Amino acid sequence: MSAPERVLVAMSGGVDSSVAAAVLLEQGHEVVGVTMKLWGGEADQGCCSVADVDDARQVAAHLGIEHHVFNFGDHFDRHVVGPYAADHAAGRTPNPCIECNRHLKFDRLLRRADALGFDALATGHHARIVQRMDGTRRVARGADPAKDQSYVVHVLDQAGLARVRFPVGGLTKADVRAVAAAAGLATADKPDSQDVCFITATGGRAAFLGDRIATRPGTVVDAGGVELGRVAAVELVTLGQRHGLGLPGGGPPRYVVAVDAPGAVVTVGSAEDLLTDRVRLEGLRWVADPVGVPLLAQTSAHGTPRLAHVEGDEVVFAERSRRVAPGQSVVLYEADEVVAAGTAAS
Repeated sequence: MSAPERVLVAMSGGVDSSVAAAVLLEQGHEVVGVTMKLWGGEADQGCCSVADVDDARQVAAHLGIEHHVFNFGDHFDRHVVGPYAADHAAGRTPNPCIECNRHLKFDRLLRRADALGFDALATGHHARIVQRMDGTRRVARGADPAKDQSYVVHVLDQAGLARVRFPVGGLTKADVRAVAAAAGLATADKPDSQDVCFITATGGRAAFLGDRIATRPGTVVDAGGVELGRVAAVELVTLGQRHGLGLPGGGPPRYVVAVDAPGAVVTVGSAEDLLTDRVRLEGLRWVADPVGVPLLAQTSAHGTPRLAHVEGDEVVFAERSRRVAPGQSVVLYEADEVVAAGTAAS
């Protein structure tokens, strides 16, 4: 076992972060729990509700560790909620959970942990951190393929990788729940959070964005510009979408192949029209030195990795694949380890 550390554990109120705290405590580390208060608006799902704070506090009390709440609401609004709305207004498809990790967990919270004298910051993500022979570190896939979260924590750089711990990364979800049950944690049977925390189940994305950006009706056209239908809000349409386009029934399926939000035009085409052999990336960043071997490109949190290689700022797929919606992260792996990532360009 490594030397005991003073670890700040980000406790969301879920079973994974609860077990992360329990595992570190069992290993002999000095553990303090913290829950980030991020969203001050209405919330009925995700990890921003009052109930989740209460669950985290209850688990901390059961484990006999300190628990604090840090209010990072302004930072969350500036770096996650605001850009989420702006991306939709521009016709892009944002990934707010990745931006929360980038700006909140592994930036603002990590800096707070440093300022308070903690040796490390831990979360309940299902991912691992591996150290290579040359001393560099990489994020690697978690032990449970169905719950792997390496895609959403790819934002960690070398400095962050040295300070972050993923205590449940080597456990399956069944293992995590078993540990929680054995420890008597109240979150042992709590369902996983699946949705964006600031989007309510009752109002949905349309209601949330309608309060923040001006949405406009859009025209749905084919590749030749012939009008086929109308959508109520072009800002809510995303690449690859099939339903909710106001198209008449019958005929072959049509999919969104382009969104022109400023022009309020949605172009549809066939499934074949969605295929491409490459995607251009904005902000391509290598974890350490660039890797030249064939890589695996993952374009969504639970998507199937595709064989690919990098040419300049483009990822080139070995086989034509479905296009990546602008705004989505493309994460590159060497086997099970993250080596680079960027954002699909418009």
